[in-house]
Amino acid sequence: MRFTVLLLTFCFVVCACAQEEPAKEDENVKMPELVMVFTKTEGWRHKSIEKGVQTLRELGRQNGFVALQTESGEDFTSQNLQNYKLVVFLNTTLDVLNDAQQRAFESYIKGGGSFLGVHAAADTEYDWPWYGKLVGGYFVSHPNDPNVRKATIDVVSKAHPSTAHLPDSWIRTDEWYNFKNLGSSTTVLLNLDESTYQGGTNGSNHPIAWYHEFDGGRAFYTGGGHTEDSYDEPMFRNHLLGAIEWCLKRK
Repeated sequence: MRFTVLLLTFCFVVCACAQEEPAKEDENVKMPELVMVFTKTEGWRHKSIEKGVQTLRELGRQNGFVALQTESGEDFTSQNLQNYKLVVFLNTTLDVLNDAQQRAFESYIKGGGSFLGVHAAADTEYDWPWYGKLVGGYFVSHPNDPNVRKATIDVVSKAHPSTAHLPDSWIRTDEWYNFKNLGSSTTVLLNLDESTYQGGTNGSNHPIAWYHEFDGGRAFYTGGGHTEDSYDEPMFRNHLLGAIEWCLKRK
């Protein structure tokens, strides 16, 4: 992973220097914004991970950032994390970082880094209280038989790039998590209407996407993204893109 970052940087500089017209003295070569997509699992592994990675790469090519996947906690060092403007936990599960790697990630966020958690990022690192506060809540259960169901999402706020494009009521099919230890400092963007499906246990207060400024950095979580089909949905893709652009401090 670290070699990939160095190689990518080298290739970008070489290409920039090989333009037909010589660069003007006052022009600076702008390096691409790098996004780490972390997909390590120690519990359930979602079949949608590969589709999710592909989607983030496509969004990156279309919107000026580079998504680099890793399955290794060894990439969580203070030096390596400095290369990234955003770290995405894409359907990670259970204990994915050791103590030293956790400290490095905490320092990254405290230094102004950003975090985006997708779906099972809330089913990760239950013994790391700081992480639970970063995410804004932990997974506790989901409906079964079937686990994937159609439901209505109430769009609480459209004053965010991840929700500005959505209708007031967003009807979609996914695996809907129930949560515990929901944070009080987060701003809720989407709330599940439990009357539209069976298996919800949070009641009327059932957030499914939220964000906050946390410990010096930015954090966003969305509960969508269990199914492969999610990543083909234009509105869900734009939801992810808006979350990324907020995390990258573009908006």
